[in-house]
Amino acid sequence: MSEELNSTSPAESLSPSFGGLRVAALESRRRDDFARLIERFGGVPFVSPSMREIPIEKNKEAVDFAYRVITGEIGAVIFLTGVGFKQLITAIEPHVDKQRFLDALSDIPTLARGPKPVAAMREVGLQATHRAPEPNTWREVLQTIDQHLPISNLTVGLQEYGITNHSLIGGLEARGARVTTVRVYQWELPEDTQPLEENIRAIVRGERDCLLFTSAHQAVNLLRIATALDCESDLRSALRSMVVASIGPTTSEMLQHLDIPIDLEPDHPKMGHLVQASAEKGPRILKAKRFSRSSRVTVKEDVEKSAPDPLEASLQESCFMNACYRQPSDVTPVWLMRQAGRYMAEYRAVREKVSFLELCKNSALCAEVMVTAVDKLGVDAAIIFSDLLPILEPMGFQLEFTTGDGPVIHNPIRTPKDVDRVRLLENMDALQFVPDTVRATRASLPTKIPVIGFSGSPFTLASYMIEGGGSRNYIHTKTLMYTDPVAWKVLMSKLVDSIALYLNSQIAAGAQCVQLFDSWAGCLSPNEYRTRILPHMHQLLDSIVPGVPVINFATGNPMLTSLLRGDSRTVVGLDWRVPLDVGWDMAGNDRAVQGNLDPIVLFADLETIRDQVHYVLSQASGRPGHIFNLGHGILPGTPVENVIALVDLVHELSDRRS
Repeated sequence: MSEELNSTSPAESLSPSFGGLRVAALESRRRDDFARLIERFGGVPFVSPSMREIPIEKNKEAVDFAYRVITGEIGAVIFLTGVGFKQLITAIEPHVDKQRFLDALSDIPTLARGPKPVAAMREVGLQATHRAPEPNTWREVLQTIDQHLPISNLTVGLQEYGITNHSLIGGLEARGARVTTVRVYQWELPEDTQPLEENIRAIVRGERDCLLFTSAHQAVNLLRIATALDCESDLRSALRSMVVASIGPTTSEMLQHLDIPIDLEPDHPKMGHLVQASAEKGPRILKAKRFSRSSRVTVKEDVEKSAPDPLEASLQESCFMNACYRQPSDVTPVWLMRQAGRYMAEYRAVREKVSFLELCKNSALCAEVMVTAVDKLGVDAAIIFSDLLPILEPMGFQLEFTTGDGPVIHNPIRTPKDVDRVRLLENMDALQFVPDTVRATRASLPTKIPVIGFSGSPFTLASYMIEGGGSRNYIHTKTLMYTDPVAWKVLMSKLVDSIALYLNSQIAAGAQCVQLFDSWAGCLSPNEYRTRILPHMHQLLDSIVPGVPVINFATGNPMLTSLLRGDSRTVVGLDWRVPLDVGWDMAGNDRAVQGNLDPIVLFADLETIRDQVHYVLSQASGRPGHIFNLGHGILPGTPVENVIALVDLVHELSDRRS
């Protein structure tokens, strides 16, 4: 084994690790514990308390609330926090018979938002009638009410925790309740705001890399101090170049409400999970964000000050972008893999003049063939015209597209040592035609039509590198994967970093979305994919500019579907081998999906096409988050008029405007 294969990068040896990143946090109660956790995971902590709990003294509102419970005027009570419940008892105890109040509570339905109010109630001998499940947001509170607690014409007491949740109150009132709120404590700034002020100034100066939130109120006070320092705008701008992590859904909701971007949220809303997830994912997210930001300024000086964000602009008008984020739209969006291809006469006319590889490297022609297809078909998105394999040339492979045989790699990997000669893609000089294609395509399309960039996934590109072309059994690829896991890991790592640069360059050039094609993943079992591919896919997703939708498409084995869900911005691509509703269940209802008509259907008559389009749409049931596509690319020889009809049918049959 070569020295390169045996070497271990610092990120690998200390994984997960911040790798020396400067980590700001706003924790107050457990400041020292938080700092030690950050240090344990290789970060430099800057923890500044941002708030303190102030009980409301002589709380007449709480006393009145207690009497209304005792007299039966309030018919149900929702407790949002454990601390709030305890302080409510403390506030009323000097003025109200505590036991009478507890007895009255035990006689009416009570709902606890999560385990902490349940525990606080148990301490005084009360059992919550209902408990909202994780992640314990106002949405779960309302879902629990819908399932177990009719509240129409009922006066519902709501114990708040500092900031009024208008969404929850609105949801209760929409269900017919009269809402009575009671605040028992409020959040104020710390007595000494100097550490918080210094952290804010350091963020503005670019001297912090990550910012971790453990409470929604931290964000409120952060902006209060920034406003007082007259630097709120500068702070918001600086946060776009940092990793912003939220401890859980409730905090994330507040950050979104305050228009603070969120880059990651741990699987469990705990401090340790937050720090570990930030250490694991933060360095890659930071690299992607700073690459994107610097590249966009290079492309267009001061772009963020002179023009609105193209992704945000597209979201306002694009049914495709709305679907990526599982937002409702008037119609189901549709685009088609290989929508510019050999089935079109216009494409064949261009190909008569240039070879396929020459076409891929001619940005103007690539934009022309795609814009022609978009105009002719009426689709809702445009994927750039390119191929999976040009990225392999600057990585050291001799690529040729031969008539009849397709792509051929003349110097494939055949031994573990050959992995050493695979070059990491460190810049886009040799592939500049790809971002140029993005720019040319973007410039030629209406702003409401998003541009999709793409790349092959690590496994599929590795298969081409190793097999030298297509394969039936992937003997060479899977042999290396099984017999030399170190060489396999090195190859995957090179591909992950190279693909990340490749896709981020496309995003910086104007792509609103990117797709990963794992054309050969179907040869893998779920266990093979889970153990030997999925960790590298997670690294790749962490390395792509946050917030940009990523369509993760693998074909050939529906049993992989649940492994394709990636992160929260991932759209799961489904091929035609699985019913769309089943595939969506496997991907998870918290993900958007794309697919999944069998491409062969387009060779049938129009009535059959209509029936099959209706069938796919019926499986989606009008749920936000469905992008209509084929289960694979349009095949040569497909009648163009049938493709046009397909697009029209999707729009017609999914129209929700009437």
